Amino acid sequence: MQPMTVKEIADAVGGVWWNPREKVGDITAVCTDSRKLTPGCLFLPWVGETFDGHDFIDAALSAGAAGCLCAKLPRDLREDKFYIKVDDTRLALKALASAYRDRFHIPVVQVTGSVGKTTTKEMIAAVLGAKLRVLKTPENYNNDIGTPLTLLRLDEGHQAAVIETGMNHAGEIAYLGEMVRPDVAVISNVGDAHIEFLGSREGILKAKCEIFEHLKAGGLAILNGDDALLDTVLPPFRTVRCGQSEHCHARITELCDHGVEGITCTVTTERDSYALSIPAPGAYMAYSASIAVAVGEELGLSHDEIVRGVAAYEPTGSRMRVIRLPEGRVILDDCYNANPQSVTAALEVLAKTECDRRVAVLGDMGELGDLTDQAHYNMGALAAMLGIDFVVAIGTKAIKIADGTAQSGGEVLHFATKEEAIQELKEQLGPNTAMLVKASHAMHFSELVNQLRESDD
Repeated sequence: MQPMTVKEIADAVGGVWWNPREKVGDITAVCTDSRKLTPGCLFLPWVGETFDGHDFIDAALSAGAAGCLCAKLPRDLREDKFYIKVDDTRLALKALASAYRDRFHIPVVQVTGSVGKTTTKEMIAAVLGAKLRVLKTPENYNNDIGTPLTLLRLDEGHQAAVIETGMNHAGEIAYLGEMVRPDVAVISNVGDAHIEFLGSREGILKAKCEIFEHLKAGGLAILNGDDALLDTVLPPFRTVRCGQSEHCHARITELCDHGVEGITCTVTTERDSYALSIPAPGAYMAYSASIAVAVGEELGLSHDEIVRGVAAYEPTGSRMRVIRLPEGRVILDDCYNANPQSVTAALEVLAKTECDRRVAVLGDMGELGDLTDQAHYNMGALAAMLGIDFVVAIGTKAIKIADGTAQSGGEVLHFATKEEAIQELKEQLGPNTAMLVKASHAMHFSELVNQLRESDD
């Protein structure tokens, strides 16, 4: 973060500097967690449903914060610290990030979608990184805290930014886009994730299309051209559609799936044709690559830079991470999150993996509303239909996965909890076995992956 004076901060957020003094150092960091402070930072207390960060202001200041934004002033003000009073700390963080973003005149790409937005963000960043110094959203910082904190990490060395924005309610993408103000807006797809809150896929589509509300004049919209709902969208901007369909402007052809080794494909645009090698499993990776090609062309990258950038892509976190263990055992760690579309894609990767035995460990999927029972049943049935040798279903909702598998002729066991299942999983992960681990983030299946790896040490 570039230095900001306390006065600049107060003006940006429309706050009142409660105890102004002549000599106060510039601020170069903003923190919302009193446990993870940078010395000399601005502390911004976040207010949630079950906590109020204002309770930790004194602790944050004692731990090294230079001052704070706050909606409630502490009873006793310290003379060696500053306090800026605002009406709402959430809106103040948004205002601060928005004002700070105004300092930078670099191309900004905003990414959203129901499935694969993090993968798409990482792929775009990998391509742009072949030429430019890129700021990208770290980890899962894609909400109303993470997005402004990401923007506040911009510095004079950055030449482009790729900002991932998530949502589970209407209005969130527009809220985040007001800060991001992208030059390029990307929607990777429209699926069932968060349908519990948005009612239908059409409701999800409408919420995703909020990304266009703050797309700059003359900006570019990039859409998945094989998504039926997105094909109904006609943004009032230049638009590039990416996919395998004939009408796509960045068209995927010659797609070859090499299992856990990754995929190869050709992406052809009006400008050029790119033979791509993607070092990550899953045919769906071609969509992220084609979108990254479109972004790369828009930002002036050369043919070689785009091809090299795609080849440099690395999966982040537990997103189809291939973990190789002795005796030909492989864990497909895809447990960061789950919805029907992503589970389908993961099962297809598992089914194509060359090995003697394939095991799917599937857990609850969240926020599916009325689709919950049928969606879980369908995933179990699909596993059986794809010829997966054994399914382990874990969780209360996953009992429907077990039903779907069993009634489709597959072999399955159901466990209520991870703790009950772990011993069975260790036994199932035998020599030359591939095991997919997949569930919604709330299930914390990363704990299973860690235990499976540790048992091999």
